Amino acid sequence: MCHVRQCRLALVLLVLAFAWCLQPCRANQPAPPKPGEPSDPKAHKTYESAQQWERQGNQALAIEAYRKANAQDGGHCDLCLERAHDIALSMGDFKTAEAVLRDSLAAATSDAARATLHFQMGVALEREAIGAKGDKQRDCFEKSIEEFRSALSLDPTLAGSHFGMGIDLAYLHQDDAARGELRAFLDGDKSNQTADARAARFLNRVELARSRMAPAFTLTTMDGQRISMDDLAGKVVLIDFWATWCGPCREALPHVRKIAQKFAGQPFVVLSVSLDNDAAKWKDFVTKNEMTWLQYRDGGFEGPMAKMFSVDAIPATFSIDADGVLEDQHVGDENIEGKLKKMIAHAAEMETAKPAPQATSQAPGSGN
Repeated sequence: MCHVRQCRLALVLLVLAFAWCLQPCRANQPAPPKPGEPSDPKAHKTYESAQQWERQGNQALAIEAYRKANAQDGGHCDLCLERAHDIALSMGDFKTAEAVLRDSLAAATSDAARATLHFQMGVALEREAIGAKGDKQRDCFEKSIEEFRSALSLDPTLAGSHFGMGIDLAYLHQDDAARGELRAFLDGDKSNQTADARAARFLNRVELARSRMAPAFTLTTMDGQRISMDDLAGKVVLIDFWATWCGPCREALPHVRKIAQKFAGQPFVVLSVSLDNDAAKWKDFVTKNEMTWLQYRDGGFEGPMAKMFSVDAIPATFSIDADGVLEDQHVGDENIEGKLKKMIAHAAEMETAKPAPQATSQAPGSGN
């Protein structure tokens, strides 16, 4: 009886020892791919190299590797194509973005997916058109409209396509048709207050849709204020991208301070956006230099604000008028104060022209 128990114990110990020996081997095995990533081992290795290129800031090689990983995976890597498209679009490489979307369309298996891809193609073509001229611009806008219509034919609830067509038609100076699409967007979209506000503004003044409009941003300033473009609507905004390590930025600082002081108390806001990585150094510099206007740290050229405003060198300064129209400015320019003065006067006129809120009526005897 004891002999049998000893044999059983020995067998259990042998199994445990064998399992323990296998454990290091298992630990060294690569983790299984996440949903959307390439399942082919060779493709997954290329995908990881693409991620590495992207982290290092080599966007062109990252796009190439993501597209290669998708091809190695038999065209089934959704995340490969999604990352390649997003990077290309952020770089302004619209031809590559459109080529990636065509690859995605070839692999799409549902009408909903195809509708989204046609919508994204419409956006890419629209952005390409805005930067183009002459016949090329018209051709891109017309192709963008076709893509938005294809998206709606597959998914009539994709209201953003109406907004996109409204912009395209405004640029083509088909103002009545543009208003019709903007109305359709407002009737169909109830989820995006920022887009709704912009569409309503364009509906009343179609010419604004042909202007370079400021991107919709939201941020939290150094003193804890959370502000967005919606909060600043109706005001003139001067946005100054800078960094403590930037000599020309430090030279421009007295001009920014003078502007902030001169127009204080008017419908005007100065927002300094720092590209500093070192938060402590940034805060210390702001305090020592008495930069009392709105301050925000974006962290570098890859920060959300820098990318949103396509900032690739500093100092970079932009003004946003009361209608949301964006313009490049130069703080050292002698004419900048005159430009700002006119914009602020217009903002004040707009504020004065607003109808006064109606008083809430009370029933007799309902109280004070």
